[in-house]
Amino acid sequence: MTNERAEEKRRRLPTREQLRVWRDYLETAEGVRSRLGRRMQAESGLSLGDYQVLLSLSEAEGTRLRSSELAARAGWERSRLSHHLGRMEKRGLIRRQECAQDNRGAEVVLTPSGAKAFRSGSILHLQAVQELFVTALTGEQLAQLDAITSSLRAHLEQQG
Repeated sequence: MTNERAEEKRRRLPTREQLRVWRDYLETAEGVRSRLGRRMQAESGLSLGDYQVLLSLSEAEGTRLRSSELAARAGWERSRLSHHLGRMEKRGLIRRQECAQDNRGAEVVLTPSGAKAFRSGSILHLQAVQELFVTALTGEQLAQLDAITSSLRAHLEQQG
């Protein structure tokens, strides 16, 4: 490989400063998520995964979704979702039943206990989001972050 080609490849890599920003972004986002998760677990008994499933079901028509749709909404592998749903089912938050339209699939249904846990967990979740995220930023910073996340999402969609 010629020096010119090697230099061209290096130019396509992130700079030291770009990598610093990237790591700061990842570590900060994970820190917020981790603190949010610990608070949710301690205050409501719900993990962030539980909350994500309950939120999706509460927003769905008839508070039910096919397992495949729930996996897609959560961005999870189906095996991960299946294990997680098993734990939630044992706690009475959801139930799984055969799909009425297609006996090959299963639907995940929000139970009354799950709906109650979601309602009480939502208040705690929103308070934690306010304290850990919203109050750390000005209105202008929130607008900038919104623009940045929109750009990232559009870029990811273009990537496929």
